Amino acid sequence: MSAPFVFDLLDATWPAAARIKSGPFTLREGLGGGSRVSAATLDAGRDAATDDALMQAEAGMDALGQKRIFQIRPAQEGFDVVLQARGYEARDETRLWSCPVDLLCDQQIPRVTTFCVWQPLAIQREIWAEGGIGPERLAVMERVRGPKTAILGRRDDKPAATAFVAIHAGRAMLHALEVRADHRRHGMGEWMMRQAAIWARDHGAVELCVLATAANAGANALYARLGMQQGDGYHYRVSD
Repeated sequence: MSAPFVFDLLDATWPAAARIKSGPFTLREGLGGGSRVSAATLDAGRDAATDDALMQAEAGMDALGQKRIFQIRPAQEGFDVVLQARGYEARDETRLWSCPVDLLCDQQIPRVTTFCVWQPLAIQREIWAEGGIGPERLAVMERVRGPKTAILGRRDDKPAATAFVAIHAGRAMLHALEVRADHRRHGMGEWMMRQAAIWARDHGAVELCVLATAANAGANALYARLGMQQGDGYHYRVSD
């Protein structure tokens, strides 16, 4: 998948509260929803900006009451070096994984293991909260305009996992997959991914995507085991 489409998909399925143009940069108002909805980005096809434009972007983030954070996309190595020289620290190298939805629709999910529901149930909100996904990130989900659902996973007749999936332009992206600690290493993540693919297929999507930080060894191993392929990723530069 090409880099511009990846980031269009990300903006559509995990949207900021507002996007503000500042010269060659796009600023995002995150309202506490995390780095993905708060990071500024340099326009596609550019690897540099003037000092004045960069300072204007920094001032814009300050005005929003947010920390200064830039998302570094493919082919922006030069801009990455500039930010490093200005004292910005590299954070959260993130990988994209994707596959055709049909790849994960080849097995029948065990009965009463996964359910799709919107709005999320109270127990799903509780599971997300246990994983640090609070009201601000739930507000991100609410902002999505296209097809979307929340997935509830059950194991041993107990709520075990939750995730959010949304579709844009024929591709689905899964966000906020959270499996309760006492239900991990029992295949719950795989069934959640398969349910996401089935729902995506049934709503017209041809591809399923998910993001994982490089440090999340368990998630990366799961996606590789399912046969998903790595594509373009990104990392952040943050000034404290």
